[in-house]
Amino acid sequence: MSRSSISPSSRRTTARFLKRLLLAGLSMTASVTSASEAVAADASVDEMRSGEVPSVSSQPDPSRFGRIVERLGEWEVVVGGGALIEPEYEGSDEFEVTPVPFVSATYGDWLKIDPTGAAATVYRTDAIRLDGLLGYETGRSEDDSDRLRGLGDVDFGVNVGALAALEVGPAELFVSAQKTIGGSDGFVAEAGAEVEYAVSQSLFLGLKGSATFADEKHMQAYFGIDAVQSVRSGYAAYEPDAGIKRVDLAATATFAFNENWFARGEAGVGVLIGDAADSPIVQDEIQPSGLLLVGYRF
Repeated sequence: MSRSSISPSSRRTTARFLKRLLLAGLSMTASVTSASEAVAADASVDEMRSGEVPSVSSQPDPSRFGRIVERLGEWEVVVGGGALIEPEYEGSDEFEVTPVPFVSATYGDWLKIDPTGAAATVYRTDAIRLDGLLGYETGRSEDDSDRLRGLGDVDFGVNVGALAALEVGPAELFVSAQKTIGGSDGFVAEAGAEVEYAVSQSLFLGLKGSATFADEKHMQAYFGIDAVQSVRSGYAAYEPDAGIKRVDLAATATFAFNENWFARGEAGVGVLIGDAADSPIVQDEIQPSGLLLVGYRF
């Protein structure tokens, strides 16, 4: 999972993710309020038992909330929204524009949660970082395109994996591996490099290149045609092997209007290669995409 990019595959579940995060925030606020009320109630009971009249103070004791405030201060939350344009499915030559709500939360320098999932840093030096990853694979519906009719759906799955990164000057070299539980039940690995350059205090430019490997299960789920699918869809049967399925290049530009508001644009192009490109459902090996996002950092 990139430090700053939004995975297009998360667009169908981003709204649900935002709702759950907001509900979690409300629950945490309610818990803090209930806890403080309970502390005040216990103190009043003790004073009454000792024969003292409970004191009424319009100001809460700061020491009671110091630790909570300190912990909350380590969170950085970003909320925003924008639009994404991308192929209807991987291999399509037709495009769709999708509204994208966005929320991310970062705790200290070791935990990040965003619409693509969660990453937790388990080991770090000045140049090396190891992260545990938890994400998801949205799957694919045959209703996404007329060209998928008869192929059935690829179900939702949970991704579990790890990422290793090495900083070399302004660049970061990385390799990640993730296993899907459910859905395609496949395995995907990505290797690449990412660099970000501060043009000024307000403008930041980035460039990322990567190659993605997929095992036979993933390739069969998204690019293969079995005997039943062949009869239903009219496509010839096709059984792809494991291998590098695509290479990607993306450029980003982020402009900070002030310390809170910012805008971000991303333009990328992916190229399907090998057995993925030879699939009967692939109409175009070139897979461009674009994203425009406006956000607010708390």
